[in-house]
Amino acid sequence: MQSGQDRARQAGSPVQAGGGLVMADRPRRGQPPSDGGGRDGNGREGSGTAVLTRTRTRKPNLYRVLLLNDDYTPMEFVVHVLERFFNKDRAEATQIMMHVHQNGVGECGVFTYEVAETKVTLVMDLARKHMHPLQCVMEKK
Repeated sequence: MQSGQDRARQAGSPVQAGGGLVMADRPRRGQPPSDGGGRDGNGREGSGTAVLTRTRTRKPNLYRVLLLNDDYTPMEFVVHVLERFFNKDRAEATQIMMHVHQNGVGECGVFTYEVAETKVTLVMDLARKHMHPLQCVMEKK
């Protein structure tokens, strides 16, 4: 038959022994205390293997937004588009518009895919709204 202290020790509850509080699951002598982190007494990892994974973020692909020349869209409308959607000042917008007029194509800016796609759509929508045949395209840089 077991005594009350023996039953309490097996249950893992604190037991009064000789006037002090004793825990039944304390570490045995001669063994280093475990910190619960899977390390041995020297602070080194146990038998597990640590794997470091590095995630590399890639730079997004860039796209050029281009305006194409036509014989019907007024030059002032092209300047307005460059100022409104591409944040160009009057002088820079006029310079790009003249480049488009003389060379048939001109670069409005370089953007990530989503931004370039949005700008092309906005320019095309405004041109259609004002019944101009202005063409705006994007190409990978």
